[in-house]
Amino acid sequence: MLTIHDLSYLYPNGTRALDGVSLDLPAGMFGLLGPNGAGKSTLMRCIATLQTPQSGSIRFDGIDALADPQALRRVLGYLPQDFGVYPRVSALDMLDHLAVLKGYAARGERRDAVERLLRQVNLWEVRRKAVAGFSGGMRQRFGIAQALLGDPRLIIVDEPTAGLDPEERNRFLNLLAEIGQNVVVILSTHIVEDVAELCPRMAILAGGRIVADGAPADLTDALQGRVWRKVIAKEELEPLRAATQVIATRLSGGRTVVHVLADASPGEGFTPATAGLEDVYFATLAAQRRAA
Repeated sequence: MLTIHDLSYLYPNGTRALDGVSLDLPAGMFGLLGPNGAGKSTLMRCIATLQTPQSGSIRFDGIDALADPQALRRVLGYLPQDFGVYPRVSALDMLDHLAVLKGYAARGERRDAVERLLRQVNLWEVRRKAVAGFSGGMRQRFGIAQALLGDPRLIIVDEPTAGLDPEERNRFLNLLAEIGQNVVVILSTHIVEDVAELCPRMAILAGGRIVADGAPADLTDALQGRVWRKVIAKEELEPLRAATQVIATRLSGGRTVVHVLADASPGEGFTPATAGLEDVYFATLAAQRRAA
């Protein structure tokens, strides 16, 4: 169990990235949703002991991460949003080097771990190619391989599918689902589908605060019967925004499809829509903006 209590982080320029964040994360996949600038990466870096919050606590299985960051690092796997590689080093040599840094001193044990992980992430056939020449999806799979060194009990992945094509995204999500059976895996993203497909628990972070927390199914059930759909002309959008609570818009066949949150039909032409996690996300962010 990972327990985060009342965590706050203030940057030197006065930006409050985290404002009293509290979460309890059991074993399994946990999705952290939020727009760019919400504070997700700051929270991930605090949990990974790369940044020290001004207040609050982080505990994992009896480890006080702020008092003893080295103890947490021994059980942590971390895939940051961006990670660098040596330009001409092969995947095999790079992972072997990282295994040494992770504490694999015995050559045989290290070799077995590196081979197992490269096979697990389906990179064994390209193990002698330079990581710098990998596609985006291949680099992310290599990133997961290095994060899994040492059999970590807590794994953090920050925006892992951004920029991946659909095939690589599916492959990567399947890999995460396989990993996240018996350990705590935090998936930090702004892509709603990633959380909807993988995570039995989730939270939405906005403006440095947790504004929603629970099971995706429970959060969507709470919106059922309150989401309405209508296809409108583009020029109708702004008057509709002024008159109703528009939570999402998208283009379809040159026309604008709107979703409106209301307890009863907002007007002529609206039909009930089955609420999805995307509606939860946009409705929550809209409420947060109104409250700000």
